[in-house]
Amino acid sequence: MEKLTLSTEVTFNATAAQVWKGLTNYEMVKTYFFGTELRSDFKKDSPITFSGEWDGNKYEDRGIILEVIPEEYLKYTYWSSMSGTEDKPENYANVSYALNEADSVTILTITQDNIKDENAKEHSENNWQMLMGELKKLLELPS
Repeated sequence: MEKLTLSTEVTFNATAAQVWKGLTNYEMVKTYFFGTELRSDFKKDSPITFSGEWDGNKYEDRGIILEVIPEEYLKYTYWSSMSGTEDKPENYANVSYALNEADSVTILTITQDNIKDENAKEHSENNWQMLMGELKKLLELPS
């Protein structure tokens, strides 16, 4: 069965540098991502982990950084301990963030592959939009 890929966009009234910081800064991620602990040095071939607790269940999601161009592009593999799948290569997705800035407005395009069906695709897209909506609120606070 062929797996699906989603691509979704979020527009930020913020620079690419600000959005990048929001995606990679541990403290900022913890603020908008419901207490999630992000860990990575954001170097190619390095691990990336997301851990915390959701609905009383501990989780540790993980992957490997595949490509990184600061303030422009990040791609990593991703497996969730809450996915109900085994931690093996065929169960990992690729997730990428592409940032395109013009006049202090940044369009973030998120792509995720290896999605099992349309329901899972819709669920993932809704989660990305909600999560990036929280980052948007954080970055666009009046100064």
